[in-house]
Amino acid sequence: MDIGALLTSAGINIAICVVLLSLYSILRKQPSNVSVYFMRRLISEPIKHSDPFHFERLVPSASWIVRAWQATNEEILAAGGVDALVFLRIVVFSIRVFIIAAAICVFLLLPVNYYGQEMQHKQIHSESLEVFTIGNVKEGSKWFWTHCLALYVISCSACVLLHFEYKNITKMRLAHITGSPVNPSHFTVLVRSIPCSQNHSYSKSVEDFFSTYYPASYVSHQMVYRAGRVDKLMVLCGLVSPLTTKNPTGCRPDLCHPSNSPHLMLKSYNPKPTTVAGMGILA
Repeated sequence: MDIGALLTSAGINIAICVVLLSLYSILRKQPSNVSVYFMRRLISEPIKHSDPFHFERLVPSASWIVRAWQATNEEILAAGGVDALVFLRIVVFSIRVFIIAAAICVFLLLPVNYYGQEMQHKQIHSESLEVFTIGNVKEGSKWFWTHCLALYVISCSACVLLHFEYKNITKMRLAHITGSPVNPSHFTVLVRSIPCSQNHSYSKSVEDFFSTYYPASYVSHQMVYRAGRVDKLMVLCGLVSPLTTKNPTGCRPDLCHPSNSPHLMLKSYNPKPTTVAGMGILA
């Protein structure tokens, strides 16, 4: 085993991690990246973008790592939402499984593999990596049961941890849904590309599918035909909304005159409040 090569590989990986963490620390301080890293906070409370330039924005810092490590589940839920909390819980679950597997492999499997052959061992740093693997255990050895035991212990530990983690995540999701205002999107699923059936209509196919596989959670459905027209209407509403909101208070953009584009008419015609007062729709 080449200790120098091992240390070089570890040093390269650590250096890459430090560089990536430093880049994240710098990029998250830039005002132009507020919508990338703080979108949820930006939606809940407006953030001012007129901050003067500071040299500290170009200097990486590690204080956010300490705050992130000390954050509670309630703080993560309030700052990032349920999905962010679930993702972090999955990361914590993976770390726990890795710790259990590492402890079993280091204190149980490595000694068995190292002394699997009747041979005179050199110093550990002079040994090859093969003496630490299962290939060093001689054929028909009575110590193979340790590998089976390690697999069972790691698998059972992962299943138990996953059960409790899933139970906690389910409780957090239910608490978040019941504590939040009623939102139809929490209980609505959009289904596209429904397969065509010669015996049933699209509506009947959807009803049969969800009644069969999701009888406890299925309530009803609403078919939307020609969804392309609905998408176009939503796009047009998005174009008209910023134009109408820019009009002065009390003014109505209802002046009608010949024009090929009603959106162009609303955008180009911007009279004073006194000239529009009392003007109605012309039919």
